[in-house]
Amino acid sequence: MHHDAAKIELLALDVDGVMTDGSIMLDDQGVEIKRFNSRDGFGIILWQRMGFRTAIITGRVGEVVKARARELKIAHVIQGTADKSASLDDLCRAAEVAPERVAYIGDDWPDLPVLRRVGFPVAVADALPAVRAAAAMVTKAPGGHGAVREVVDHLLEARGLMARALALYDQSHGPEPTPPT
Repeated sequence: MHHDAAKIELLALDVDGVMTDGSIMLDDQGVEIKRFNSRDGFGIILWQRMGFRTAIITGRVGEVVKARARELKIAHVIQGTADKSASLDDLCRAAEVAPERVAYIGDDWPDLPVLRRVGFPVAVADALPAVRAAAAMVTKAPGGHGAVREVVDHLLEARGLMARALALYDQSHGPEPTPPT
């Protein structure tokens, strides 16, 4: 399959090992705590502000993921999936997007079926070797440490939108961007 980053409309993310460093922390009451990277969060907001969409597909279930998704205004959140490929089908139907227009970032074996089906498969730097081998792009940053932002920057650059994106925050880079068609 030819992987064209410039055709991506929806960025789908695994959580543990991609949006986080893969650590799962539990407090004394058994409440799960996750550490998210603020630059990754900014990248997701920027991606959406440029007119694109974001989704989460994760095997685990947690209130912290729901809270982070609400905070970042991620509309499509699939948690507790044992079959991420079937979840990709569900996501594509709900978002009315073809798998070829989806980028997915993963780090472990359960991500492989999705990575093999999407238009732009990405592995984080510390992903398992089989996952890195299935990816069109391997980030320099490990999961939870700016990998999502790195992918967003790559996708925007592939579409020629980096100057427009920067202009949202630094007016010396040009006018307010218009959403993609």
